[in-house]
Amino acid sequence: MLIIYLLVSAGIVGLDQWFKWWIVNEYNFGDSQTVVPNVLSLTHIRNTGGAFSLFEGQRIFFIVITVVAVAAVIFYLVKHLHESKWLTIGLSFFLAGALGNFIDRFRLGYVVDMFRLDFINFPIFNVADMALVAGVIMIFIYILLDERDKKNG
Repeated sequence: MLIIYLLVSAGIVGLDQWFKWWIVNEYNFGDSQTVVPNVLSLTHIRNTGGAFSLFEGQRIFFIVITVVAVAAVIFYLVKHLHESKWLTIGLSFFLAGALGNFIDRFRLGYVVDMFRLDFINFPIFNVADMALVAGVIMIFIYILLDERDKKNG
């Protein structure tokens, strides 16, 4: 059963890396193209920080944190393999997001981002970022449901 969750993670990492490769090869750095007017644009940028460009230029910090996080997520996934799908799928998505951005940081020294929401002032992001956020949301849902179940006996 573990292989299924690892394959989900690998599929998301593959999609993330393909999209980043495509953006780098089709768009010059800084170029932008509207996909859905006033909603979504593709913009090729490089991010040397974390979410919202926090800790800009701290490559080693992010590599170390990611290695620790990936080890913890794999340990937790194995330990709780037969628990809620919210938890296991959430951990798989989180793992994929962490690995997708880790590959960029390790290989390039920065993360390639490309999705820009035109209707709100929000940082430009990538597939790995979406996987991380989706994973955290699923883990949060698991925690809420688990707390509710404990409360109800």
